Amino acid sequence: MDVIAKNNVSVLIGTGLSGRSAARYLLSVHQPFVWLDTRENPPGIEEIRQEFPSVNLELGPLNQDTLLAASEIIVSPGVSVKTKEIAAAKEAGIEVLGDVALFLRAAQAPVVAITGSNAKSTVTSLLGEMAADAGCKVAVGGNIGVPVLDLLQQSDVELYVLELSSFQLETIEQVNAEVATVLNVSEDHMDRYDSLFHYHLAKQRVYYGAKFVVTNRQDPLTRPPIAEGVTEFSFGMNAPDRKGYGVLQKAGEDWLAYEFKALMPCADIKMPGRHNINNALAALALGNAVKLPMASMLNTLRHFKGLPHRCEWVAESHGVSYYNDSKGTNVGATLAALDGLRSDQSKIVLIAGGVGKGADFSPLKIAEKDLRALIVIGQDGNQIAEVFDSGCDIQRAENLIDAVSMAKALATTGDKVLLSPACASFDMFAGFEQRGDVFVKAVHEVLA
Repeated sequence: MDVIAKNNVSVLIGTGLSGRSAARYLLSVHQPFVWLDTRENPPGIEEIRQEFPSVNLELGPLNQDTLLAASEIIVSPGVSVKTKEIAAAKEAGIEVLGDVALFLRAAQAPVVAITGSNAKSTVTSLLGEMAADAGCKVAVGGNIGVPVLDLLQQSDVELYVLELSSFQLETIEQVNAEVATVLNVSEDHMDRYDSLFHYHLAKQRVYYGAKFVVTNRQDPLTRPPIAEGVTEFSFGMNAPDRKGYGVLQKAGEDWLAYEFKALMPCADIKMPGRHNINNALAALALGNAVKLPMASMLNTLRHFKGLPHRCEWVAESHGVSYYNDSKGTNVGATLAALDGLRSDQSKIVLIAGGVGKGADFSPLKIAEKDLRALIVIGQDGNQIAEVFDSGCDIQRAENLIDAVSMAKALATTGDKVLLSPACASFDMFAGFEQRGDVFVKAVHEVLA
């Protein structure tokens, strides 16, 4: 196409869910834009042409002239801002932002901003349920469920609860959240970041401009430099301190607690797994910051079952329980799932593997003592197997039906079979959801 004269014309890059959401938003506010995708034939292109017939759409390698003529460049999270054409435009003084930045310009209600390597979807959804239980008109989305710009279509919203990825945070200067948190930091997306340090810096951007912050007492990488006037709440599985949520002993039983006050027995939490106690504490701290009533928050914890594909109980047969943690796409998530299901009386058969994203799998070795067996699948499964010695049986499966069959043969009464891949799914599946669905189907077929 001809080079656009530099005026009030945006360039939108990416035709995925967030890109389509951004396109709808730009049309709704009558903002002219050109839409780019680096792929010659991106998924759903025919549907896109039907929904957006008037939009100028360029497919294939990015046109540098198009970018340099833009008033702003809106980048989908899956597109790196380090892409040379985008970096050159930014160097030329053109603003590069994402859909979340557009949302923050327009949002008229307070924002809770949640990020972390693991558990952010669970905590985001849980907090949304707590707010709804309290009668608050809440909108939940971002990196989970509804793209952020689609949330603006909801009327009379009193609170936005957003899950934000490091990719989304890269293109935000100031979140200005009512309360923000980094739940935890462990190695992930090392195929996109130069080091854990750079990944950590991207996560820390969530705190910029926040009125309240919530930090994990047991993970120092979650704590930002606290600006004057910013109130900090904390959470952790240890005894809480001032403005802290944690665990106290009461009559020989673990209780959720705030500061020095016991709130509810941990056993009353509906979500399975010890790691979900920590998620509950994080949600309580966030809810406290936005003044949700404690009764509503505790009531939600007694009823919220957790999310699909997050350490989700699938079935039990002959005393062996099967769990779907397909959302465990990095090492930290898998370690959390293993810790949550660990028992001194039984062992775990772990099914893991997929696309490792450049991760270091060696931290998984700490869980070897808890494993009955390791069954590896996918592109980088063998890299996971190399971490372990002979402390557990290690087998290779070509697909999930074979993996479940092997697990059934290896597990004994009281054991747990856990799919928690520590990897992305794109070598074998369309996404973690499909991987989890295939696993659930395989379990039911093998146990039938």
